[in-house]
Amino acid sequence: MLDKKIQQVIAPVVTALSYELLGIKCIWTRQHKLLVRVYIDHPQGINLDDCEQTSRQISGVFDVSDLLPDGYTLEVSSPGLDRPLFTLEQFSRFLEHKVEVRLIRPQNARRVFKGVLLRLQEHSVVLLVDGVEFSLPFELIDEAHLVPEF
Repeated sequence: MLDKKIQQVIAPVVTALSYELLGIKCIWTRQHKLLVRVYIDHPQGINLDDCEQTSRQISGVFDVSDLLPDGYTLEVSSPGLDRPLFTLEQFSRFLEHKVEVRLIRPQNARRVFKGVLLRLQEHSVVLLVDGVEFSLPFELIDEAHLVPEF
């Protein structure tokens, strides 16, 4: 829920800077502090200056809003080689690529699936894992990312 609120607040900021907001992850650290990790992208790629500029703008928005009154740590990052996938549209860009998907709860007696992304089917992601097709409902996906192949 907090992820969605944060995303609604920062999406216009990221878009105004001409970047694509891929998604965010909110993580509570062992020190009970909130880590907000923001992933941005651009057709020409993302460099350190892009991340710094975006971080300054987002921090300004957080500082004047009442969204995170107990403090936070902000990280702005490029997607990297193991690009996280947050939306079905993002999954559709990487058909035939190897992905790892972690589910909220087990399906077919497992939570983690690593295989080739074959297709999207209604509100599901279909993976080929060790010669077997698995249809994973999008609403059950906790996190997903590309698996770099060298």
